[in-house]
Formats: sequence, C-alpha cells, structure tokens
Amino acid sequence: MDKDSAILQGAFLQASKLCLPSSLSSLQKADWSRVGHPLVEAVREICGQDELSTTARCWKKKIVCVVWLKLLCGEAEEDVETAWRENPFFPLLNGLPELNHVVLLELVRSLAAADVFAGFLLCLPQSQICVELERLVQHVKSSPTREDDVRLFLQVWWELWKGSNEQKVGGEDSIEAMFAKQFARLSSLSSSLSPQAAKRLKLDPSDQPASSPATDVLHILLHALKDMKDHISSSDLCLQALSISLDSLYTALLIEQEVKLPTKEKMHMLSKAVLIREKNDGKLSPELIQEAQRDLRASHTPSKFKPSRMTLGEAMKIITDLTQFWLNSKLLAVDDSTNLSYSTFRLEQSVRRVLTAPEEACLPEMMSESDAQKPEMNLLRGLLESLVFPTIETTPEVDAKVTMNIISHRLEDYQNFAVLCASEKSWAFPDEQLLDFLEKNQAAFQQHDAVVGLASTLMGKLHSESPNVSQCRKLMKVTADIFSALSLEDKNKSLAAMLRLSTRGFLGRSVPSAVTIGFEQELNMAFNCIIQGGGGASATASMSHLNTAASLIARVAFQNPEAALRSCCHSAVFNKGSFSLMAKILQQLPGLRGQRGRKEEAECEEGKQTKQNGDEGKDDVSGGSLLCKCLQETIKTKSLLACEKEQLLKFLGLLMMPVVAVEGEERRQRFLPPQEVVNVFVLPNLSSVGHSWFDTELSLQLLHTALSVDVQPPASSPHWLLDCSPFPLLYVLAQLHNQALRFWEQPPESTVRHWSMDTKELLESVLATLAQVVGEEVAAAPSTWSRALFWLYNKMEELDWAVRFHLKPVWGEHFKNEVPLSLLAVCDLPEQEWSGLDLPQYGQGSGLLAWMECCSISDSLRSTMLSCLSLDQRKPEHVGMFSKGLLVALTQTLPWCSVSQWSRLLGTLRELITSGRLHVPFSLEYVDYLPLLDLRRFSCELRLSVLLLRVLQLLCGSSCSHWLSADSWAHVGRLYAHAVREMMNLVRAKLPLPSSGAWTASVSTPPKTPASRDSNPSCDPEKVTQPTIDSLREAEGLKESHEEEEVETTLSQEVLFVLSQLFCHVQHIQVMMPGGRSEPLFLSSLEILSHYEAVMTAFPESSSPLESDNTRHFFTTITDNLESEEMKLVLQQKIAQLVSADAR
Repeated sequence: MDKDSAILQGAFLQASKLCLPSSLSSLQKADWSRVGHPLVEAVREICGQDELSTTARCWKKKIVCVVWLKLLCGEAEEDVETAWRENPFFPLLNGLPELNHVVLLELVRSLAAADVFAGFLLCLPQSQICVELERLVQHVKSSPTREDDVRLFLQVWWELWKGSNEQKVGGEDSIEAMFAKQFARLSSLSSSLSPQAAKRLKLDPSDQPASSPATDVLHILLHALKDMKDHISSSDLCLQALSISLDSLYTALLIEQEVKLPTKEKMHMLSKAVLIREKNDGKLSPELIQEAQRDLRASHTPSKFKPSRMTLGEAMKIITDLTQFWLNSKLLAVDDSTNLSYSTFRLEQSVRRVLTAPEEACLPEMMSESDAQKPEMNLLRGLLESLVFPTIETTPEVDAKVTMNIISHRLEDYQNFAVLCASEKSWAFPDEQLLDFLEKNQAAFQQHDAVVGLASTLMGKLHSESPNVSQCRKLMKVTADIFSALSLEDKNKSLAAMLRLSTRGFLGRSVPSAVTIGFEQELNMAFNCIIQGGGGASATASMSHLNTAASLIARVAFQNPEAALRSCCHSAVFNKGSFSLMAKILQQLPGLRGQRGRKEEAECEEGKQTKQNGDEGKDDVSGGSLLCKCLQETIKTKSLLACEKEQLLKFLGLLMMPVVAVEGEERRQRFLPPQEVVNVFVLPNLSSVGHSWFDTELSLQLLHTALSVDVQPPASSPHWLLDCSPFPLLYVLAQLHNQALRFWEQPPESTVRHWSMDTKELLESVLATLAQVVGEEVAAAPSTWSRALFWLYNKMEELDWAVRFHLKPVWGEHFKNEVPLSLLAVCDLPEQEWSGLDLPQYGQGSGLLAWMECCSISDSLRSTMLSCLSLDQRKPEHVGMFSKGLLVALTQTLPWCSVSQWSRLLGTLRELITSGRLHVPFSLEYVDYLPLLDLRRFSCELRLSVLLLRVLQLLCGSSCSHWLSADSWAHVGRLYAHAVREMMNLVRAKLPLPSSGAWTASVSTPPKTPASRDSNPSCDPEKVTQPTIDSLREAEGLKESHEEEEVETTLSQEVLFVLSQLFCHVQHIQVMMPGGRSEPLFLSSLEILSHYEAVMTAFPESSSPLESDNTRHFFTTITDNLESEEMKLVLQQKIAQLVSADAR
C-alpha cells in the first residue's frame, strides 16, 4: 500500500472514531461538520496545493469511486474472496469502514467534486441515474439544508447536461470505465440477493411504469428545484438555478437538433465567458476554455435526457413560478456591472436563447398543446424580458488568447477556429507567444482558406506597425512552412490570392528592410539549389526535379511574388541554359499568371470583379504584367551581354508560346502573350510624364523583344501589333525621339526626361522596326489606314522635322520629304519629292547644319545628301567656305549624336575628304622637323584627326564650353574615342602585324643569316659547295624579301608617326576638355601606346634607340599636362616600355 492510500485509510479510521458511539454507516448530515474534517484534510494533503492538477483530479476520482464502490459492495454483500480478485480497488477499499450515502455526498460537496460525481452517474443506466438523483435530492432537502447543498445539486444537474468530458475520459483503463465495470458486476450479484438487498442496490426498471416521474430526469430536477427555492438566498445561486432551468427547457423541449453557431459568434461567446471566469476564478487555462465550450455545447445541443412525462407546459409553469418568486425576492437583480459573475453571463445567454427560440422548433408532440401553452409562454417571456443585464464586452486580446488555446490544445472545433484565427484582422500584433503557437500548430492551418486568411492578416500587421525584426522573420518562415505543406492545386490558388493581395507579398510597403534578410537568403538558396540541381540541363530535366523546383519557387513566390518572379527572370537571363527550366516552372505555377490565362473562366471573371470592387490602394498589377515588370527590373539592373539578350529572347519566346500546362490536358495555354508585353507594360510606361528615363529604356527593350520574338505565322494577317494601338504608339515613340534630339539642352528643372544616348540608340532601332511593321500593314490596306495615317502625319507637325524621316516606311509615297529651306540652298533636291519648311531655328547659313543632321539619320539619306551636295570644287573659295561651314556645323552636331549617327557622320567626313570636297590642312604641330616619310596613304586619317582636333578646340573654347553639362562632355569624349578607334582600325588594316611566333623569330634570328628563315630542316648550308639553280633562286628570293622588309620598315615608320600624331591629338583634347579625366580618351591613349609598342616589336628596324628615346621623352612631356595623377602615372609607365629592339 502506498503512502497516499495509508493517509486516506487513516483519515477514515479517525473519522470513524469521531462518530462514536455511532458509526459512519449511520452518519447523519448534521454530523458531517464534526467528523468530516479529517477526511477533507487528508484529501487536501494527498492532492497537494494545486487542486486543478491532473494528479489531484485523479485522486478525487479515485476517492469518490472507492467510497461509492464501498457503498455498493456493502449493499450487495460481496464476498471478500471474490472482491480481492475482481475489484482493482480492493486494497484501498477493504481498509475503509462501513459507510452510507451521507458520507459519499458530503465528501463530494466538501471536495467540490460535483463533476466527478456526475461523471460516474453518466456511466450508469438512466434508471439508476434517477435513483441516485432521488438520493441526492433527498440528501439536499434533509435538515439542515444549506446553500452549498443546493449548489451541489445544481452543479450535478448541469454536469449531467454537459455530458461526459471525452478529453478527460480515457479508454478501458480509466477510472470511469472500471467503475462502470464494477457496477455491472455488482448488479449481476444482486440477482442472487434478497429483494430488499436488491432494492437497496438499485431500482428495477420493470417495477416502474413507463411514464413514471422516477425515470424522467428533467421531471425530478425541476420539481426538486421547485422544492428548494426557499433555500436559495444568494443572487449568484439564484442566477445559476434559473440559467440551468432555462437551458434544460431549451435543450430538452424547444430544439430537436444542434444549433450551429458561426465560428466568430462562438468565439465571442467563449471569450466573454472566459473573460468573466478569468477575472473571478484566476488564470486563463485550456480547462477553463474547455468548460466554457462544454457549457456552450450543452446549451445548443438537444439533451440526452428527453422527458418521458413532463410536458412543455408543466416545465414552463415551474420555471415561470420560480422566476416570479425570485423576482419578488429581488434575487435576480444585477447591480454591479463592473464585477459581473459567470452566472449573470450564462443567464443572459439562456434568456436570449429561450426568447429567440422559434415556435416551430418545438417538438412535434408538443405542438398539439401550443394553444394551451401560449399564455404560460407569454407569461414566462414577459418575466424574462423584464430582466436587465449589463453589456459585456470582450477585447481582441482575449479573443486571440482563447482562439490560440483552442487550436493549440486541439479543443472542440479547433479547425474552424484556425480559419478564423488566420483571417482575423482586429487582433493586436503577434508576440513571441503567438509566433510559437503558429510554429507548433502548423497542421491546423494547412488548408487553402486558412493560409490565405493568415497571409492577409499577417501582411496587414506587418505593414501597419513597426514590428520586431526577429519576430517578423520567424512569422514569415512559419507561414511559408504552412504554405509548403499544401497540395500543388492549393498552392496555385494561394498564389493567385496572394497576387490579389499584394505583388510584393509580405515584404510590401512598410516592412523594414532588415526583415527581408532571411527571405533573400532563402530566395538565393532556392535558386542555387535549382540551378545546381539541373538548371543548366533544362531540356532534359526530370519531372521530379521540375516538381521540386516548382515547389521551391512556389514557396518563395508566396512570400514575395515579385521577388520570386524577378529571380526567375534574372536566372533565365543571366544563368546559362536555365531559361528553359524557368519557363517550365512558371508553366507549373499558373497561379502566378494572375488574371490572364486562367484555366477556369469563372475564376478569371471573379478575380476581375474582386479587383474592381475591393482592390483599391493595392498594387494594380496582374500576374502577367507583374512578370513584365520583373523583366523590366531584370534588364534595368545590368547591361545585357549578347548571350543574355538571347536568353531573354528565348525565355520570352517560351512564355509566349502556347503549351500544355498540365500533362494529359488538350488545352494549350500561354503564360505571356506578346500583346500583353506591349499593352500591359510598354504603352502605359512610354507616356511623356511621370516616368524616369530608365523606365523608358526598359520599355523600349521589352518592345524590341516583343517584336523580335513574334511567333505569328507569316501568312497570318493582320499583325498582332495592330491590337496594341500602333499609331498612338508610333506617335509616343516619335515624341520621345523628339525629346531626345536636344536632350543636353534641357534645363535642370525640366519635366522632360533626361535621356541617355543608349536610350536614344534603342529608340531609333525600335522606331525603325515598328515603322517597318506598320508600313507593311498600311501598304497592304491603304484605304483602311488612311485616316490614322493622316492623323499621325498631322501630329508630326508638332515635332522636329528630322523625326519624320524615321517614319519613312509608314509614309511610303503618300507625302513629300520636308526639310528646312536652308538645306535646299546647299543641296540640289528634286522638287517632286522634297519641299522646304520655314523654320526659325534654321536661318541663313544653317544649311550645312541641316545637311549634317540628314546625313546622320540613315544610310540611304546620307547617300542622297552626298550625291546631291551643291559644291563647285573648281572654285577654291567655295571649297574653303564649305570646309569652314562644315567645321562649325560639325561642332554643333557632334554633342547630340548617338554612336550610330556619329559613325554615319565619320563616314561622311571620310567621303568628303577623299573626294576633295572638304579641305583640312595638316600642320606638323608636334614635331620640330619634317620626317622623310610618304604619308599620303594615311592622309585621310591624319586630316580627319586634325579636323576633329579643330572641332574639339572650337567646342572647348570660351565661346562654346558653356553649352554642355558634365554628362554631355563625357558623351563627347566617348564619341571622340569612338572616332579614334575607327581611325586606329584603318591604320591597323594598312599594316597588319605578324603573329606572335613571327615576332619571336624576327627578333631572335640575326638578319644576316637568311638560311634561318627557311623552314625546311633538310637545308644544311655546309653541304652547299657550288652554285646551283636552287641556290640562285634562293638568292633572288632573299633579295626580294629584303626589299619587302625595307618597304615594311618604311611603312612601319609611317605608322609610328601617325600613331604619335594621334596620341598627341588625344592628349591635347583630353587636357582641353573640362575636368580632364575623360576615361574613354585615357583608354584610347593606352590603346595607341599598346599598338605603338606592338609595331616597334614586330618591326625592330622601324625605330632606332635614339628615336625611341626621343619618343619616350616627347610622349612623357605631353602627358605631364594631364591633371589626373593616376592617369599620368599609368600612361608614363606604358611610355617607358617603348624601347627599340637594339636598346633591349
């Protein structure tokens, strides 16, 4: 026997002694106060301080069970030999003295074990329940009757109505199960006992009539309460009694099936109940919530104790009388609204239910009596309506705590509470407790509605407050883990819902940047795993790898769709070979398509309606256009290489191609149609106000891509571009080009974009392609497009005259070429095709400026300008004036040229120089003596270099230097460096350098041993002892080779001289330019020096040691004028390497 059992037996023995000369088997109720103290103290010692602990409850159950079984054994006169074998409680039970029901019921009252007693009652047949209830009623009514006795009666009553607590009742080994088993065993023994003993043990149901009140639980309880009403003197007990009576009436006689409450209403009722009980009874606990749930369920579920005799009218009559009596006694008045009791709350709920119970909810057998019952019902209704209850308000914090406890402890209806918890937005920002709760209870939220609701709620909390960074990161991870456990179908539904909420998911708007650290790491890890796991071999990627990759992308996309799509685009563009895998992944995730291309049209329409009605203030970007936006971001972040542009092209092409998204389906879908690229992204972002220049550049690149990846069959007509407002698009592009013509002149506060030359170059390319496409459509159906064509042409009158020439394919032969009148003065153009415009900015003497601008627009227009140039070369003064005017015009045109335009102008200048129409005198400004060289073959390059030097001298002069900003000067430097590279290429072409192997041979082999030049190893000079035909031929070949070497040496000297002039020109210009730190010119100088060194190495005879020494000294002196010490040091280090072969 253990210590606790010994304590309990000792307490019973002590109580038995206190009963002397009587015994516990004949104890009267009034004597309990004298003998019960040792028993209560012993139980408290066994249970410990925490009476609500599991151990304490088990001991209470065990004690009540043992005492009750002791009574049953005594009444059944069980044999000891049988008891010790059959009864598991025999060791403890056998040590107890004989008892009666007074001991049992008083012990239950003293231990507050009404729930335990009711739990054992529910293990009995209903007939025996009635017997035990009769005993309880008799005990309560026996003298002295105290309020504690009535409270015990009411507690047992309500516990019976709540039913057994399934979460506390275990399996076959539970105390309740053992009690029921022992009761059945003892009942079987009663058949062999005398009738008196049998009746002491139980009441035989066969002895009772079917409609006897003894088998009607509600009848027993209501009549007992009616008899006890005088013993209820406290308001709280009165409220309890009326509440229990009304709930019993409602569940037994007014409803036939369970009343289903919305989860949110249920939560509010539970929160109110828990809030009141927490204030009165102590700390919030799962047991407290569970009891409130049991109360709520018992109040809305039909009772198992259906009345067999009592009618609705009789029940209402009793309750009406009780209500009237207590109202007269002023026991139903609620005075203190600040300290509400749970009984008050329960009564308010009970009254509301009875008052709102519809008559049609009455049981069918009661409907026949409805007319007779109406007066009684109206009387009861009037009495209940007269009751006044204070308003009970709960708080979001309490709602959250209650819901968390229900979910975490898997209490009743926890799954619906999980959905409610996920979608509730009124609760305060989650703390560590809630984060831990979500992490530990992920399974409860693994459903589409719960995930979407949770995401929406958490996004609102993240964006509206200043959350703790660590909490936010943990919160995002838990939500993503819950999402990852969904099926692919639910994942796509959740992704589509997330896109409707925000394109940036959890990381939108006010989330601190530090919160994104963990997500970025996860994002990078996901894509690294995908790429390393087979991204490069996407064509043969296995289905399992594809599914894994799609799951990884779906997880990060749910957290931030925009970031995930941007990473997909980045990977597709910049990771070699991964574009195919990225496209396949996106096809696996149609939820990221947004509104376009949904599988079910109904979902599409529903999504659109939702977007129109309730999505104000959110990102107005659908899935498809979000992809366009992410492509824009991808292109903006980095200048694309040729291979990257090709991958982007293929990626877009795959997404625009219709494919079967799900294996087995016949329907083919495309993730991104080309019309969407233009309509969703290009058209809105090419407006002239509100967008940065970089947005425009990306828009143009995507438009160029869309035009390039057109997969439309050649025979199909019209072109898909005609669905994208082609003429307004042409006009917008023309407007942009018009702004780009003189972008360096825009004031700092101008509303017009600040353009880059790359954007201008791209704009010209896109405009040409678009004009060609539209021009073909116009030519195919001119009458259809005539109105739009004239509209566009009239719009062009607002723009610069040069813009119209970019739309020449659209105009066709419909309009003349319009140019400034001053151009017609310097160019003989046919009047049938050309007409003049009187433009203020092109006054007298501006003809060559307009001529230069025409030459830069296109190759065909440049050819026309050169062929129609009006210049009499026989008159030197005309050539001189033309050359001077062209110098000024070139100075005005240079800063605003793109690279392609500048290349056309350089070709124009070379054409004019070689044809003798442009006179550029060449002076030896950087030498003290005239070199004995023939420089005619380099005449064009030298004169062009001098011309550019004169242009830059004029541009850098005091009269022009204020024209340009720092950015424009940098652009001028890039254009001049481009011209230098072209001249260098021409110089290289005239003297190709031998291979590195030839350099080594020529340097290492002495020139006086020609035999070493023969590659035939069989030729041995020692064996040649007399002249032969072969030796004569070899000698003549050596002579010719020597002559060729002399020619190459002379040519290499000329090249070195030209390179020295170019180097001096570049250095001169770099010193003149504002800032003096033009990196393109610095690189051009290095390129010239590198080629200079290469020529000296390849042709050792081209420079003597003295000449190379003078050259190094001269170049060093030139570079001393540079302002940048870093550039000067690098150039002088390079100059120091210019050493002739003889000096090495």
